Amino acid sequence: MRITFLLPSYGWKPAGGLRVAYEYANGLVARGHEVAMVHPRRGADAPLPPTGSLSRRLQWEAARFRDRAFRPSVNWQHIDGRVRMLYVLDLDASRVPDADVVVATAFQTAEYAIGYPASKGAKFYLIQHYETWAGPKDRVDATWRAPLHKVVISRWLLEIGRELGCERIECIPNGLDHKKYGLLTPISTRPERVATLLHADNWKGSADALEALGLARKHHPELQVALFGTPPRWLSVPEWVEYFRNPPQKKLVNQIYNGSSIYLCASWAEGFALPPAEAMACGCAVASTDCGGVREFAEHEVTALLSPPRDPQSLARNVLRLVDDDELRQKLARAGRDRIEGFTWERSTDRLERLFKKIL
Repeated sequence: MRITFLLPSYGWKPAGGLRVAYEYANGLVARGHEVAMVHPRRGADAPLPPTGSLSRRLQWEAARFRDRAFRPSVNWQHIDGRVRMLYVLDLDASRVPDADVVVATAFQTAEYAIGYPASKGAKFYLIQHYETWAGPKDRVDATWRAPLHKVVISRWLLEIGRELGCERIECIPNGLDHKKYGLLTPISTRPERVATLLHADNWKGSADALEALGLARKHHPELQVALFGTPPRWLSVPEWVEYFRNPPQKKLVNQIYNGSSIYLCASWAEGFALPPAEAMACGCAVASTDCGGVREFAEHEVTALLSPPRDPQSLARNVLRLVDDDELRQKLARAGRDRIEGFTWERSTDRLERLFKKIL
């Protein structure tokens, strides 16, 4: 099969949605298919940063200039050399290769795919989030209801699709590369250290995570924190937090995930949530908000501790439970690792390939 993926942007920095598409591309070319990844420049319709945030707006304009002047080197993700990486002005049909299958991967890309001629292939929509944070709800909902073969990555998104009256919708959860994310440090010997993500988008809950960790440190002043992400260190990040900006994959796995006993996820909503899944595979006990997609692998009191979104106090209580009760921490860490081992890219790619063949 000839398969085209429509990406929402250039892949300058690590991004979960892009990673998922690249993993599928790797798996599909390994099965003998021809795969093209089409990346448009950041355009005028790209999501704007929050109103009033001058620094974010300046970053947004700088990114637009960068896209016009350069092509990225995606060095944060392995991409099979047989995958065609295409960089285009926009996703107009004239810039997209003919294929048997075309896959939209974000609501903006779905808007383009809806109007493509039959020569671009059977139309699929890989839905990785309910993207009302990236665009108006009516536009997002319209893409869900469009005549595309929809694939959601979690049962939470499947429920949203059914509420919207979507047809032709199937659930294929994300996988994980267990050769990359694995247990290197025994669970029983981990330090009292919490790993968590720093992200510029409010809905990722980074401010909530920092507040929760500040509350936890009032009871355990020795508690260590390993914060990682792509933005510059925020001025509001306390001095007792160790920050890793753009850590290489090996450092993320070896020093951050395997060097921590707990992973804290504070997101308000997630389509699947890759970082807590990765940390779980590396032996961290997970304390997370009940943010939707995380339920694929995080079951309260069984494989993780869950609390309501936007509730730093509850997050702090769960972190303290794991710090104070080492038997509970080890139990959840081992159960979580057993659970997440069932999520593999081989399995997910098999299911996606079968769906393509079935529709064709």
